Amino acid sequence: MRDLFVASVVFGLLPFILKRPFWGILLAAWLGYMNPHLLCYGFAKTMPFVMLTVLATLVGMLLSKEVKRMVWSREVVVLLIFIAWMGVTTTQALYPELAQPQFIKVIKIQVIVFMTLLLLTSRERVHLFIWVVVLSLGFYGVKGGIFTLLTGGAHRVQGPYGSFLGGNNETALALVMTVPLMRYLQLQAQRRLVRHGLTIGMLLTVVAIVGTQSRGALVALALTGAIFWVKSRHKVVTAVVMAVALAGTISFMPQEWVDRMGTIKTYEQDRSAQGRITAWWTAYNLAKNRFTGGGFETFQARVFVLYSPEHTADSRDVHSIYFETLGEHGFVGLSLFLLLLGMAWAKCGSIIRFAKKRPDLVWARDLAAMIQVSFVGYMSAGAFLGLAYFDYIYHLVIVVVAMHHILTTQKADNLPRVAPGLSPPGPQASLAVPGS
Repeated sequence: MRDLFVASVVFGLLPFILKRPFWGILLAAWLGYMNPHLLCYGFAKTMPFVMLTVLATLVGMLLSKEVKRMVWSREVVVLLIFIAWMGVTTTQALYPELAQPQFIKVIKIQVIVFMTLLLLTSRERVHLFIWVVVLSLGFYGVKGGIFTLLTGGAHRVQGPYGSFLGGNNETALALVMTVPLMRYLQLQAQRRLVRHGLTIGMLLTVVAIVGTQSRGALVALALTGAIFWVKSRHKVVTAVVMAVALAGTISFMPQEWVDRMGTIKTYEQDRSAQGRITAWWTAYNLAKNRFTGGGFETFQARVFVLYSPEHTADSRDVHSIYFETLGEHGFVGLSLFLLLLGMAWAKCGSIIRFAKKRPDLVWARDLAAMIQVSFVGYMSAGAFLGLAYFDYIYHLVIVVVAMHHILTTQKADNLPRVAPGLSPPGPQASLAVPGS
């Protein structure tokens, strides 16, 4: 039944995507984040739904008259340079037979990311895209929260095997990033039922994050909660709700969970934590020795023999977006990665400042602030997890780019006031946002 449902949705929408390619972007986001086909048990599990959707969207973009717009912002340029650099490191990879398939996978992700940028041409489209992402990942948040409550936290929450969410740590990172976007949608919702539904969704998602039993997610949840509070409109209410929700959830968890979280303080005695630290040193030593790093999938036994502090063949995943990028693409790759995140964060800040005193741009202020909170979730949880190529973070970067461009191209006669320090524009002029 699931197979028929997913197939009906995808094949039913493909003809419409040829005329309205933005529908293809939304469908690809649903397939990419929720992975409904991986929840099936029959033919749908192996059907190339994403490829069919992307092809239909590309054809639609070529044939339809739907507005498309490329934004050449500094973030886009840095992302393109980063992709090109990954191509260079792939040619110099220590394990080319492993690196090349991974590079192709990254290119496929970035193709969808740039297609999304081309079609995010209005506030309404940005809002719809956020809704699809939140509903797709929120499904696992709500489901995981209910599962945790029903089982008393005895089992880990994780997404479907074979997807980016296949592990408990990966699921936790994605959910930590999603809670702030739920809050954005709640702030914009006009209907009380929708607002209440999103409130329940946020609470259950926090329960699911705790239920993943991911130690990195607990650290990320604490940091994200602090930034979430700083960015919130109603700080007292937000603090009380967050404290009650988190304290209630933690008190509900079994002793095994408490013991596992307690190893955060005693990481020196934890074999898993020590293995990660060894892998981080391996990545650092490799990057010092090779300008281009080791290329994708470089953390193999021979690399650990050569570059780990103990020079043993006990290889393991590096478990960090920073050391993953450093080891695979060298200091140049890590610098480009951090520069991209830093620029996107700064652009969010410029959007917030610009929209702060503009009632008509409250949506942009709220979304930029919540994306910054999502960035904190990614950068903190990602310190203990190797998801440097997760399409979620790149989608958020291009959402920021698209949103900034939408603000800069609004006509002056539709805007009630001029930003401080700007000359009053003529009837056909556009306002400039600081940091553009």
